[in-house]
This record gives sequence, C-alpha cells and structure tokens, in this order.
Amino acid sequence: MAEDPRATLDRAPMSRFQWGVVATMIGLNALDGFDVLSISFASPGIAADWGIDRAALGIVLSMELVGMAIGSLFLGGVADRIGRRNTILCCLGLMTVGMLGAASASGIMILCAWRVLTGLGIGGMLAATNAAVAEAANARNRSLAVVLMAAGYPVGTIIGGSISAVLLAHYDWRAVFVFGAMCSVFFVPLVLWRAPESIAFLMHKRPPDALERINKTLVRMGHAPIDALPAADAQPDKTPIAALFSPLLVRATVLLTIAYLAHIMTFYFILKWIPKIVVDMGFPPPQAAGVLVWASIGGATGSLILGLLTGRIRLLALTIAAMLLSAALVIVFGREQSGLSALSVVAAAAGFATNAGVVGLYALIAQSFPTGVRATATGFVIGVGRGGSALAPALAGFLFAAGYGLQTVAIFMGLGSLVAACVLLGLRGWSKPAEGAAV
Repeated sequence: MAEDPRATLDRAPMSRFQWGVVATMIGLNALDGFDVLSISFASPGIAADWGIDRAALGIVLSMELVGMAIGSLFLGGVADRIGRRNTILCCLGLMTVGMLGAASASGIMILCAWRVLTGLGIGGMLAATNAAVAEAANARNRSLAVVLMAAGYPVGTIIGGSISAVLLAHYDWRAVFVFGAMCSVFFVPLVLWRAPESIAFLMHKRPPDALERINKTLVRMGHAPIDALPAADAQPDKTPIAALFSPLLVRATVLLTIAYLAHIMTFYFILKWIPKIVVDMGFPPPQAAGVLVWASIGGATGSLILGLLTGRIRLLALTIAAMLLSAALVIVFGREQSGLSALSVVAAAAGFATNAGVVGLYALIAQSFPTGVRATATGFVIGVGRGGSALAPALAGFLFAAGYGLQTVAIFMGLGSLVAACVLLGLRGWSKPAEGAAV
C-alpha cells in the first residue's frame, strides 16, 4: 500500500522549503494587516479633508470588516474547492483593485464601496493562508507555524505604519492606499514561486494531475516521490458548511465562532480608533500613526511569545489567559494618560494581549478541523466573527458621539475579550476528529 504523503510530512522534520511556504504566508498576513489598518492611518486626513464627524468615521472604519466577513464566509469555501493558492491569487487581485479605488475615492459612499471590496480579498486571504500554513507544517510545529503566520498581521501594521507615517508627512492620505496596492502586486509572483498547492488539499480533491503535483512538491520539500496515490478518504455526504454542524464538529464550530466574534470586537476597537483618539488629544497624524505602530509592536511580541509557549503550555489555556489580560489592558487604555509616551506604552501592552488572543484562536481553528473543511471552517468562524465585529468601530463611534468618554467606551468594548475567555472554557476535553473520518 502506498504511504500517505500527509503522514510523511507530519512525521518528518520541516525542510527549509516548508518554512519558506510559512514565511510567504506570514508576508501575506502582514499585507492583510496593513490593508485592514490603512484606513486607520488615513482616517485623520479623511476626517479633516471631508469634514466628517466621529459617527460617520466609525462607519467608514467598519466597511472593510463587512467585506472581510463576506469574503471569509464565501471565499473560505472556495479555497476548499479550487485550492489554497488559486484563492490567494484571486484575493490579491481584489485587494489591489480595492486599494487603488480607495485612493481615487471622492466621497464617503464611494470610499466605503472600495473598502468592502478590499475586505472581500482580505477575508478570503486569511481563510486560505491559515489552511495553507497548517498543511505545510509537520505535526510538531503546526501550532507554532499558524501562530507565526498570524503574527504577520501586527508586523504588517508595524512596517506599514512606519512607512505611512513617512508618507503622511509628505503626501495626503491617498498615498497610504497606493502603497498598499503596490505591495499586493508584489506578492503575486512570490506566491507563484514559493507557494505550491498544499499536498493535503491535492490528496483530498484528487485532480487528474494530483500525483505529478504532489511529487513535485515532495521533492522540493526534500522527500522521495511516491509511485501511486494511497486510497482516497471517504467523501462526506454533506457540503463543507453543513459538515461544520455535524455531531463531530458542531461544538468546536459554535464555541470558536462566538469566542472569535466577542474578542475581535475588542481587538478592532483598539486598532481602529487609536489614531483618531490620539489626534483628538492634540497630536499630529504622523504621531498618531506612531502610537498605532507601538500597539502593533506589542501585538507582534504577544504573537511570538504565545508561539514560543505553545510547546510548554496547552494552547487553549494560553489563549484564555491572553483574553483575560486583554480585557484588563483595554480598560487601562481608557484611562487618561499623561503624554504620548505613556499612551504608547499602554497601547503596546493592550496590543500585546489582544493580538495574542487572536493568534491563539487562529491556531485553535487550524488544529480543530480536518483538511476537507479546514478553510471553510476558518472562513466561517472568521466571517461570522468579523461580520459582527464590523459593529465595533461603528458602535464606539456612536458612543463617542453620544457624549460618553474614552474610559466608559473602553470598559464597554473590553468586555468582548472577557466573554470570549468564558466561552472557550467549553472546549476543554474536546479534540479534532481523525483525518478521513466521516463528518
């Protein structure tokens, strides 16, 4: 009987090529991070240019989250049908067009439409990259690889925010979107070169050239080719979305979706509103972008520390602890700070905890679902979560407009992380069904 190449990859040490695939996905998630927060970097200039208030600005800040929800829900399923790499390339096209459109927008409605389109690409991208990383890594390093991929998000905001601060010092807010479009175009040849379709996907779908493509990838990973494909997995009677609610998976689907929805509302309150809050305190937009960069530095640090701890402490426990810390630090962020330095430190601490919670959730999603529904599950959890979280920036904007102070708004928005921590307690004792099991 032919050996299953997925078992070979699970057992063997990871090659440089496999780490290269992970690195490419980290870069793509960094691009996602910048594209999501590009509107935050640009928001002070947009508000000044068009004379819009906080309530209207909150709606603008939510628009790509709406697109991300739709993209995650629908394109996550597409990635389980046409492949991870093809989906990633399509998403890069959507993101490029959306960013260029935002740079040319002349009013709020047009800008909102372009941000929804950009969000479609970002949402589908995350579902595909999460699955691609999980399937490129071996069993020992799978959680670490997914956490590192998720850590690309704050890294993208650090690099992109630093560049945005320079751009905003010399140009208007439109330059931020042009830069994002250029980065999206850059990644197309990189994906074609360094990110082949995952072996797990090819084994599951079995296209006519599956054996040839699997062998080509195995050789690039340093393994011997196989002579024939092993027996196919039992194909489920249900569609991938329906399979998520089968008796074997419904517990993980429901709990992870609720936890992601609750925590991501806290996460996006911090990331979306920092620049405008800092500008309203009397600081110029480049310095406001700098505070957001410090929040992202804290986020990247939180991701890396959580990744390093996954080998010593159970992932579920780490994620719950990060969420409890997130709730506390977001409330601290709402207190009046003495100056820009103190504000940057608190923003970095809040970013540390909120982002650690997010990457912990991504790793939990990747390890909780089998190959045939992994991208669909990622897309569903993130799609529903971000669909609800699109309310977060708008809700905060309406609370500010209604006269509530930063401390009150921060306490209210910080409750999301606390709710998420409580929900994740329901996953104790649960484990993923075996590959090939009928779900």
